[in-house]
Amino acid sequence: MTVSLPLVVILGLVTWGAIKFLGVRTWIVVVIALFGFWLSHTFMAPAIESGTRSGVDIVNDQHD
Repeated sequence: MTVSLPLVVILGLVTWGAIKFLGVRTWIVVVIALFGFWLSHTFMAPAIESGTRSGVDIVNDQHD
């Protein structure tokens, strides 16, 4: 069975859980999100994308 969820939904649930159960302040979540957007427009963006794709490939690799 394959379930397809957008990454935004998963990140939203993780964020909600962190705020609700771990006591993370909302302003910290906003600062981290804004830093992520800023970082994606720097010279680090290709390295971040490559690392993310490699990680997804490792997770999705199925060994029978």
